[in-house]
Amino acid sequence: MKREAGSVAVLLLAVAGLVIVLTLGVADAGIALSARLQAAAAADAAALAAAPVTFLPFGATGSPTAEARRLAHANGAVLTRCSCPVDRTWRTRVVTVEVGRSVALLGVGTITVRASSRAEFAPKNLLNEDGSARR
Repeated sequence: MKREAGSVAVLLLAVAGLVIVLTLGVADAGIALSARLQAAAAADAAALAAAPVTFLPFGATGSPTAEARRLAHANGAVLTRCSCPVDRTWRTRVVTVEVGRSVALLGVGTITVRASSRAEFAPKNLLNEDGSARR
């Protein structure tokens, strides 16, 4: 019986260790999911900001990429890719951006979460039916 006296303590220690590891895993999953949602919001904002800047007659100044970068940064992310060509025509266009957001996980270290978004801009929607500019 004396040989089994310490086995319960070892078992409890193993269970406690397992609980700690699982808790860290769940916490890291929550942190990563939160960072993913924040990166998606930053990508959406960057794409929506860049889209109208692709249409120079709209009165936009600067570049669509600079505008996307500014909005990504304002939302805690870094712009990693922007397909935002300037188009002087009245055709509908789509911009695509990708952002990255670094996040520190408890058990793994720092990872970068990426998200991308697209936005469509139709310059013709700036006009009334008679062709005059909307106000």
